[in-house]
Amino acid sequence: MPASLTNLPNEVIFQILHHVPPSSVPALQRSSRRFHDLAQPLLWKHYCRTQFRYWSQGNDIKNKLLSNEGAADWKQVFQRRHMVDRITSQELDSILAGQCGRIKRSEIIVEQGYDAKDTLLRNLNVDDNAEDVLARRYYSDAVLGYLHRSIAIEEWVKLKDGIAVPLERALAAFDMFVLHNREGDFDDVTTCLDRLTHSILIEKPDILNQQPRQKALAIAAYMRKNNLTGVTDAEQYHDLQNNFIGIALQKDDHPSLPLVSVAIYCCVARRLGLDAQPCGFPFHVIAIIKPPNNRDLDGRVINNRVESEPMYMDPFRSEYETPVKILRTQLSEMSVAPSDHATMLDAMSTVDMVRRAAINIINSVQSEHQPGNHSGLNPYFPEMDNAFYGALWALLLLPDGIGVESVAQRARYLPYIVARLEKQFFMDVGLVEAWILPLFQNQGRYDQLLHTIQAMRDADLKPKPTNERTRKTAQKVRYRIGQVFEHKRYHYHAIITGWDPECTATENWISRMRVDELARGRHQSFYQVLVDDSSVRYVAEENIEPVKLKVSDSLMSIAGKYFKRWDKSTRTFISNIKDQYPDD
Repeated sequence: MPASLTNLPNEVIFQILHHVPPSSVPALQRSSRRFHDLAQPLLWKHYCRTQFRYWSQGNDIKNKLLSNEGAADWKQVFQRRHMVDRITSQELDSILAGQCGRIKRSEIIVEQGYDAKDTLLRNLNVDDNAEDVLARRYYSDAVLGYLHRSIAIEEWVKLKDGIAVPLERALAAFDMFVLHNREGDFDDVTTCLDRLTHSILIEKPDILNQQPRQKALAIAAYMRKNNLTGVTDAEQYHDLQNNFIGIALQKDDHPSLPLVSVAIYCCVARRLGLDAQPCGFPFHVIAIIKPPNNRDLDGRVINNRVESEPMYMDPFRSEYETPVKILRTQLSEMSVAPSDHATMLDAMSTVDMVRRAAINIINSVQSEHQPGNHSGLNPYFPEMDNAFYGALWALLLLPDGIGVESVAQRARYLPYIVARLEKQFFMDVGLVEAWILPLFQNQGRYDQLLHTIQAMRDADLKPKPTNERTRKTAQKVRYRIGQVFEHKRYHYHAIITGWDPECTATENWISRMRVDELARGRHQSFYQVLVDDSSVRYVAEENIEPVKLKVSDSLMSIAGKYFKRWDKSTRTFISNIKDQYPDD
């Protein structure tokens, strides 16, 4: 019999088909009944497993992938997911093609849910030689950040509405604000906690048979042995990275504040059968472990009318139990009334944990800004602006108090969120509209916030005014879009992103900045510029000194907002705002 592909065993053919791209499968199916039958449904399930990593939670695809092939119509699942990829790619290309409609297009992408993440990551990791590498990376990251934040905020909204949210997800929402393209999302945090629990079971195979007190001590001992109990260097206590459960679980040195260490302890302890929760002790979070019904923590049966005492653990400081007597003494030394001791020594709600985590983040950001603070850590991860923004969202959605007090707290945080919305997180306008605006219904701030939202949407849809280089303009405007310069007076580096033949700022700004005292005054050309600290400034031509030095990483990382790529030969950035400055 002559050799033929169709003569091979099914198992061999199926392995060969694994290397056929999905786009070729329909043609292959039409070529042979045997290929047609083999391609369904195992092959489509294989493609769903290997072509995509991220799935929206509501699809439950990850559990279906662990089930037999009949758990889903895998060809239909693949086709739906492929459609998400197409929609995301098309909308992202439109965002790159022009400055109009970027908010609406980003919203269309985010409407696809977490399914859109694979496509965004593929564009974010585009090859360095891509024609629009900087713009593609910048806007892929911007939309991905919007997607991450939208999912994180939904968890806090559930808490606001009284819906139970697992502690690990409530805290991992902060990680989502600083995640970018790194590991550490909700699923990664859950996976790390599952692996940690499994490691304990491997090392202590009898732990499930131990009594609650023994089990609680064994978990703390394991965490301390494996450096899962927080910051070892007191000087780095307030470092921003210590506030994030995802970072603590994934980094080798597991940096974390006590709040995060206790959260990890409680999440693992609950997986191992303990009723472990964070305790609302002032200034330092500890864990409270409550006994099961009708038994004490040592497994002894007790009278129903007798309440068994809980135990307290402080894994940040010790692997041993913290006696309640010591805790009560500390409360008394803090001048806490004995009548309030029970509250301070009881379990803390997930909402309170989120609030305390948010306040810790704000304290860390303020500490980072203190003079002389040089921790030596990467200044860009986690980013302070993103972390601070997440903390503001958490505190606004989950105020401490009810009624008038909660209204006042929300009003306190609103201006900070709006300022960052307008300056940096413009894609989040839909999130503010959906989750914040209704909270101010029937209040004076409602109309003002609604006006801001509508103004941002209108501006996003309005074409940018065109600035052509006429003969008169060309004589007056010396520099071009994309040139890098050093400010002659303040010595920062920046990129030119726009120009005016003369100063168009308000009289108040001109007076405050003493423009008329410049050598060439207000009637020289002025330039909008993007500075390497991410700020946007308006600079007189006489203060610009073009440079041909190597562009800093910080400047390169933000240049994609206006530029396609860096041209090494001309030492300039290639414009992606030709609709506004067609001749530059």
